[in-house]
Amino acid sequence: MSDVTIYHNPHCHASQNAIAIADQLGVSYDVILYMKQRPDRAGLGEIADRLEDPIADLVRKDSLFKRLGLEEADYVEREPVIELLLQRPALLQRPVVVRGDRAIVGRPKERIRALLA
Repeated sequence: MSDVTIYHNPHCHASQNAIAIADQLGVSYDVILYMKQRPDRAGLGEIADRLEDPIADLVRKDSLFKRLGLEEADYVEREPVIELLLQRPALLQRPVVVRGDRAIVGRPKERIRALLA
């Protein structure tokens, strides 16, 4: 098991960048295809505990978010974010890159390089 984990959606360009950067740097990593291997409450809690970004950044505010009638202000604290992502893993921002005790949302992609270098 590597000390780097990438929560990945292969259909996402930003997520593909995370894989490419790790490969370029020769970093060993584990991939979690979070739409197939849905993170559980404990896993999301671990990400939240390590996250250097505001917890709200874990939630994609995309067309699905809007179509569901969700309000950004309701997802700025840990528990509502975790609960939402348990129910709707498609709303997990991607990529999420975890290295040791640090986790980031890998946007912009330069952040991934900085974390893995």
